[in-house]
Amino acid sequence: MIPTVSFASLKKPEKGDIVLFTFENGEQSDSFRVINKALDDALTRAIAAEEYKGKLGQVCKLVAPSAEYTHVVIVGLGEQADFSIAKARQAGGVAAKSLQHKTTALTMMTDWDFTEYSTYIALGALLSVYEFNKYCTEKNKKTDTKHLKEIQVLTSDFEAAQKDWGNIAAVAEGSYLTRNLVNEPANHLTPPEFAKRIKELETLGVSIEILNRAKMEELGFGALLGVAQGSDAEPQTVIMQWKGNPEDKEAPVAFLGKGVTFDSGGISIKPAGGMEDMKMDMAGAATVVGLMKTLATRKAKANVIGVVGLVENMLSGNAQRPGDIVTSASGQTIEVLNTDAEGRLVLADILWYTQDRFKPRFMINLATLTGAIVVALGYEYAGLFSNNDELSERLSTIGNDIGEKVWRMPMGPAYDKALDAQFADMQNIGGRDGGSITAAQFLQRFVNKTPWVHLDIAGTAYTGKGTDNGPKGATSFGVCLLNQLVKDHYEA
Repeated sequence: MIPTVSFASLKKPEKGDIVLFTFENGEQSDSFRVINKALDDALTRAIAAEEYKGKLGQVCKLVAPSAEYTHVVIVGLGEQADFSIAKARQAGGVAAKSLQHKTTALTMMTDWDFTEYSTYIALGALLSVYEFNKYCTEKNKKTDTKHLKEIQVLTSDFEAAQKDWGNIAAVAEGSYLTRNLVNEPANHLTPPEFAKRIKELETLGVSIEILNRAKMEELGFGALLGVAQGSDAEPQTVIMQWKGNPEDKEAPVAFLGKGVTFDSGGISIKPAGGMEDMKMDMAGAATVVGLMKTLATRKAKANVIGVVGLVENMLSGNAQRPGDIVTSASGQTIEVLNTDAEGRLVLADILWYTQDRFKPRFMINLATLTGAIVVALGYEYAGLFSNNDELSERLSTIGNDIGEKVWRMPMGPAYDKALDAQFADMQNIGGRDGGSITAAQFLQRFVNKTPWVHLDIAGTAYTGKGTDNGPKGATSFGVCLLNQLVKDHYEA
């Protein structure tokens, strides 16, 4: 359950659990001074004892400093001159995590004309306390511990913040959906079950169309179906349409996602260690679904297409073999040298189909596509590959501002040549060197002249240790980024 968020004017809370924010080496806020006075300078003594400086993410916590206040937490914002939406999200996450399982209601006091950041502090708090314990028994759900249910943000212009909150709350809802989907085990979230859950977006006004195996065979989806042929689970392609601006005669924008609900590697089987994490190989598709929920929830005035290819990559007597040649929906043939390079085969068909049917203004696809991008960029940035400078620059700017960062990688003919094959039009791998780049070059062969971006989110979609904005597991990277792209540049 997502905690409720409300906004109110700045005043001294009578009781409860309070969070204050301070900038590094800056003047203390009015809120700090008011609470400090009420506590007979306990805050001043605490920050001196803890050598608290206000660095970003630094925490100073007072437990039961008075009969009225159970906890008072001071959270650092870093240098005021460098403050941003990304840092507001991080600080909000740190604040909520510091009291997770210790309170059901939290009051956060924000000053310094903080209105434009207060909603993102609240978003960071919501994302940080996300939990996925659906399959835990009552004993292990920790029902005896406290769960945060209410967050109140006190700010100078609370009416403006409350008005803006609807858009940001929609991001939280979409992010929670994305995380829930990615964290589901693969025996529960099969391609048909995934499609069934996407159908639930119809209640928000999203039009849903599902292509089954027979329809995909008719359309020539030989690349996608080749990946799926080793599994007993029926593959699905799901098309989502949000028509938020019926008067707009321009082409829609399109987002596409790789949805491999479990990736064993196929005949080119993965090592056993860590294979359990391959339930998250559908994070690209889950991000698109979460984005579509966000746009529909906030009734975005834009026309948006979402397309996801849902398959399971398994071994069986009918599984695709290294050396097989398949014919994609574009008519181009592909020699499959490695069955673990399967995501690009799924995307090849849905990219071609989307550009051919919808003629979109642009296409952005998301995929946990390569381990090579993690080697190149670690877990801080998603890899961005594109044939369009404007789209790339917009995504980079927004990503830096909100904290979902992307780094543009090179592309070019020399990399593309590595995909040339002896027995087909192309092969699905280009060798070890530049692996994330040759994967992007492969995808580019299926976009025609449509402006296009490929986001390789293999390093950012899932975390093994948790962050300030969430626990171990799915991160929902991309939902906020792409929602902001639509909001800033493609809405009426």
